Amino acid sequence: MKFFKLTAAGNDFVLIDNRENIVPEDKHSYLAEKLCDRRYSIGGDGLILLENSNKADFRMRYYNSDGSYASMCGNGGRSIAMFAYKIGIVGKSMKFETDAGLVSAEIKNATVVKLALYNPKDLALNEEIDVDDKKFTVHSINTGVPHAVVYVDNIESIDMEKYGNKIRFHKHFTPAGTNVNFVKVDKEKNIIFVRTYERGVEGETFACGTGVTASSIISILLNKVKSPVHVVTKGKDNLYVSCKIDGEKISDVFLEGPAIVAFTGEVAD
Repeated sequence: MKFFKLTAAGNDFVLIDNRENIVPEDKHSYLAEKLCDRRYSIGGDGLILLENSNKADFRMRYYNSDGSYASMCGNGGRSIAMFAYKIGIVGKSMKFETDAGLVSAEIKNATVVKLALYNPKDLALNEEIDVDDKKFTVHSINTGVPHAVVYVDNIESIDMEKYGNKIRFHKHFTPAGTNVNFVKVDKEKNIIFVRTYERGVEGETFACGTGVTASSIISILLNKVKSPVHVVTKGKDNLYVSCKIDGEKISDVFLEGPAIVAFTGEVAD
């Protein structure tokens, strides 16, 4: 079975062309866990399957490294766009189907992809939760998957494994839980720094596209920065998010950043 390995701002994925159904649906989760194992297989934050679509150029199916399904992944979206372009099934502009909505993508150059995302939902600002001995003000939004955003003064010192995990499973976000983004703002330079604890990976990743998008939108809503927002991730990659905001109505959401083929190969059955 042929695969591509792509990395997008430090998020890495295994991608497979599944238009001929070489991986049946009842094997998707199993294969994600198997192929994403960093010690015994290819390794990755997730498995992405490219499938046929009646609505768009193709369909994206995304599975986290623990085998759980997610309706969307921003860095994965840029990766599958580059993958589809590389294998020759689309040109530089395309539209693809996800369970969160239709996404448009444009190949900007050999390493950069720009996504036009659907409008986010489930916005909630300035909610307070207790986590052990600390009180956090959290802001939440669904940018394809649910995200919580927490602002911090010192982003490097935050205990990601402790507080990321406890907010991810906090009763406020039951039953599905949430992804958690810790954000530091440099208002003068219009930059935000983001560290993300990802649901499904159950740990910190070098970047999260939907998390970067959520953090940027909420930062714009709270007048901390202006669109377009320059975002620096844990992996020190640079992403750019823009949108239009009218009151609490959010539209024209774009996410731009790297998507690079690391290597290709074949995996045994």
